[in-house]
Amino acid sequence: MSFGFLGIQMGFALQNANASRILQIFGADVHELSWFWIIAPLMGLIVQPIIGHYSDKTWGRFGRRKPYFLIGAILASIGLILMPQADLFIAFLPALWVGAGFLMIMDASFNIAMEPFRALVGDNLRTDQRTLGFSVQTALIGFGAVVGSWLPYALTNWFGVSNETSAGVVPANLIWSFIIGAAVLIISILVTVTTTKEYSPEEMASFDNETVEESEEENSSLLDIFDDFKKMPATMRQLSWVQFFSWFGLFGMWVFATPAIAQHIYGLPHTDSSSSVYQDAGDWVGILFGIYNLVSAFYAFALPYIAKKIGRKKTHSISLIIGGLGLLSIYIMPDKNWLIVSMIGVGIAWASILAMPYAILAGSISAKKMGVYMGIFNFFIVIPQIINALIGGPLVKYAYNNEAIFAIVISGLSFLIAAALVYKVKDVDDVVQTN
Repeated sequence: MSFGFLGIQMGFALQNANASRILQIFGADVHELSWFWIIAPLMGLIVQPIIGHYSDKTWGRFGRRKPYFLIGAILASIGLILMPQADLFIAFLPALWVGAGFLMIMDASFNIAMEPFRALVGDNLRTDQRTLGFSVQTALIGFGAVVGSWLPYALTNWFGVSNETSAGVVPANLIWSFIIGAAVLIISILVTVTTTKEYSPEEMASFDNETVEESEEENSSLLDIFDDFKKMPATMRQLSWVQFFSWFGLFGMWVFATPAIAQHIYGLPHTDSSSSVYQDAGDWVGILFGIYNLVSAFYAFALPYIAKKIGRKKTHSISLIIGGLGLLSIYIMPDKNWLIVSMIGVGIAWASILAMPYAILAGSISAKKMGVYMGIFNFFIVIPQIINALIGGPLVKYAYNNEAIFAIVISGLSFLIAAALVYKVKDVDDVVQTN
């Protein structure tokens, strides 16, 4: 059911670890990176609630959620292939703007594919199965992200594909990594589409003890999203603040990790983005991102058992604390190898961020509103990223004197704030094993 997420996250990991480097190769300055990255959360803000609304209303020969997986995967694959090759279009537009455009297409398409996957788990699993369901999904996300994050490094060091670059040209190892990621994305999505059963409207209505007519009585207008937003459950409102600070921190890490580590660990000036040392730093960031995703994949299997013992809220809070300390520790690490320890902490937090909030949320919303509320829940993922995108670059330039490492420190502090806010959340169906 969740296998397609392996391919989605492989592509997403390639984007997270390498988009900043690619944009810098095309001419972006460090303080401008967050402005280009604003495209990603903005697409999520627009796309996910709409996709959630319409996937709730969709039923046809191909199912309810599955058509959206496939369309999103095809479009995302096009973006993956063409973004690092944006210099092919310089006869029409500067490569930087073309690359940013394909980043927009790619991220919008990831959002089209991801939101229905969240809803599918909520559709198909009972309340007592959802923590495990979202944890399995997180494990597949982790394994896909490991492959995506490590691919450029592996192609260079194991297969001899060059990571050398010249002015305005992306290295061959990145181009081939993105092409391979596009192929894996399509194949993995097809596995889910061809092997997964979805429940019909009649079956879904019977689970809620409703008639199909009652389930379909609601106005199907897209404007209902605003009414649903106003009527969101209290648990969702409480989780919104946890999500805000969690994703504010994640965005800062994704955008500024490469320049921060290149400057703070490798000792490069902030103006250097084309040297071989900078490319080595970028490849090492891919390794580090792979490590935190690998940790998250294995930690995801432990989450249901930990949550059963101490509760989902405490599990999530402790995980966020560990992740926050991991990000803060990057500032004091003596060399690049010690950053592996930092990423272990980040991986623990990442696994919990991908599983616990959704498991808590799914128990507080109706099955017939699963798609739209999962889409609305995405507001609290993308809004903090948009805010970080707007202020992150100016902060790095004017407050941090172009030292991107301080953006990583702020990300660590954001995780700690999120951990404290978890305790204000009411988990309506949490079950703690007391014996």
